[in-house]
Amino acid sequence: MPRKNSTDTKIYVLDTNILLHEPHAFLSFKEHDVVIPMTVLEELDYIKDSKKDVARDARVSIRAMEDLLHDATPEDMLAGVSMEGLGAGQTAPTGSLSIFADLNMVEAQQVFTSNENDNRIINVALHLQKTFAPQKVVLVTKDLNMRLKAKGAGLAHVEDYRTDQLITDIKYLSRGFHTFEGNFWESVKSVDSRTEGRDTIHTIPKSMLPEAYVNEFLLDETKQFAGLVEEITNDHLEILDLGYERLMGRHAWGITPKNIGQAMALHALLDPHIDMVILTGPAGSGKTLLALAAALEMVVERNMYDKIIVTRSTPEIAESIGFLPGTEEEKMLPWLAAITDSLEVLHKHDENTKGSMNYIMEKANIQYKSVNFMRGRSIQNAIVILDESQNLTASQLKTIITRCGEGTKLIVGGNLAQIDSNYLSAVTSGLTYLVEKFKDFSGSATINLDGVVRSRLASFAEENL
Repeated sequence: MPRKNSTDTKIYVLDTNILLHEPHAFLSFKEHDVVIPMTVLEELDYIKDSKKDVARDARVSIRAMEDLLHDATPEDMLAGVSMEGLGAGQTAPTGSLSIFADLNMVEAQQVFTSNENDNRIINVALHLQKTFAPQKVVLVTKDLNMRLKAKGAGLAHVEDYRTDQLITDIKYLSRGFHTFEGNFWESVKSVDSRTEGRDTIHTIPKSMLPEAYVNEFLLDETKQFAGLVEEITNDHLEILDLGYERLMGRHAWGITPKNIGQAMALHALLDPHIDMVILTGPAGSGKTLLALAAALEMVVERNMYDKIIVTRSTPEIAESIGFLPGTEEEKMLPWLAAITDSLEVLHKHDENTKGSMNYIMEKANIQYKSVNFMRGRSIQNAIVILDESQNLTASQLKTIITRCGEGTKLIVGGNLAQIDSNYLSAVTSGLTYLVEKFKDFSGSATINLDGVVRSRLASFAEENL
């Protein structure tokens, strides 16, 4: 068991969904002790053999715990095995991991007597709270209803898993651009400008924008200036002058931007030096349409890439895809209708829209793939469009990004207001994690599209419903 009555440390009881969200979560509690109820191991065992997408995460978590506990005796596992030496840096764990045999709890120790898994886990936390008082016992779960039940049953400390949260509120998420009040040049006290080929580079003091990051767009309220942060030194920022009108004049595959957000997105999408573009924003802001138009422009017109791979994941895909008829690509079509809809929009003025779509799909070598089958691949010289990424965890996104080999550009799109996953919120979504982690990477750019351009009906719904 954990170190008894040590008020300097806490005891964390982990729910199953924490280990599915982050398989190595038990290593994230520093000097504190971690308790895994036997019920959690039972649930992981059931999930690891299922066809659900989280089966892999269950297996990873079980393996990680087995690596720590494989030499431990049954008594050691119940008493707690030190996690020292398993991590690095200031966050390395020094507490212990123990397994609580909740299946053997006598009825007198149980608050909930029904045999539901959630109730058995809450019983463990309540029993530990009573046994180890005044030491804090914390139940960690992403299940909101379970948190309410635990508090109602008398558990003093219940938390969500927050180790993976880089921001406290979605309003602090990087938008990919900064707007200066008034005229940009009136706020510049000193500038050094130079010309490199057809480009103009301005060097301004870093004090003007201390929190700037590479590939952040700069605008002003007068709509006279548009620039891009190209390099950051200790004292200065190097700004590429894009020109507001020139930026609005960008186009791809017959599509021109309807607002400055779309113009910035098109610039980043068409830039060969940017390996990953992250597009966030509400439904109807043009994320998928812009991504597909830019991809077709670069593959068909400019011959910069060999193919377009379109993929997305929803919670149902892993369970339902096998029951649909046809090949993998035919199975994926119902979930990737947004792409085929966008393709239809791009060719709606053609004499034979369906014929044009089929020709372009063959010419651009557009492939529909499931995220579940991306593991183990190495994708070379392609454009990968990852749609609906708000439903993915950080570890799932890592799996996809690490598939991208030389010459591959990744376009990640998502709407943080439409999360379907039971255990993700806007601040814990892998998309949020990606935006914050990659904002200082010179090979990526983030654009938040904040205007709904689909229709006046969609715009009114987004604002008022």
